[in-house]
Amino acid sequence: MVDFDSAADRLYPFDFTINNKDLNPAVLADTAQFSTWIDKNLQEKQARYGIGGYNEHRTIYARSAHFDAGEEPRRLHLGVDIWGKAGTPVYNFLPATVHSFKFNDHFGDYGATIILKYQLDDLVVYGLYGHLSLDSLHHLKEGQLIAAGQQFATFGIPEENGHWPPHLHFQLIFDIKSYKGDYPGVCRYTQRAGFLANSPDPAPILKHTFPLVSV
Repeated sequence: MVDFDSAADRLYPFDFTINNKDLNPAVLADTAQFSTWIDKNLQEKQARYGIGGYNEHRTIYARSAHFDAGEEPRRLHLGVDIWGKAGTPVYNFLPATVHSFKFNDHFGDYGATIILKYQLDDLVVYGLYGHLSLDSLHHLKEGQLIAAGQQFATFGIPEENGHWPPHLHFQLIFDIKSYKGDYPGVCRYTQRAGFLANSPDPAPILKHTFPLVSV
């Protein structure tokens, strides 16, 4: 999914729950400061990427009103994030077709987003790739074939990726419903069971792509 040398590269598992006391409101409120915090941690751990977040109840979404509509805020993360440098190439792991794509341009949203459709024997599953560069959306069309191993996107800068530090949000979805270029990547905790059943843990795919190295 991204360039990774399992013999030399390391991954750092980020914790974005309430247990992480380094992430104070001042850091989260400023995207540049948040990005510096991410880079500093990766450099200190000598890690090429940060990773994690599936089924994680995150305090970081308090930085965006996008997640606070209604009586209960959305805080439970439904995908896996890979944190790295803007411009990092993103590769397709199995043959797929383009289901849809969209620029979700709200503070805290996905920014540039691509959804690919995978046919696994009798099972259809969708892969959502969020926080991409705007260039990733150019020259795409629905139904377009994306070959296995093909680079089809890059990590976006904050101005293109929903105003987050550069990273990739990867999420699997069984039932895409009527969504086009979008699907909730964060849900309310009270809706956890249903959303997790529809968005399974991507770990088996990611572990095949690159193993988690303890740091």
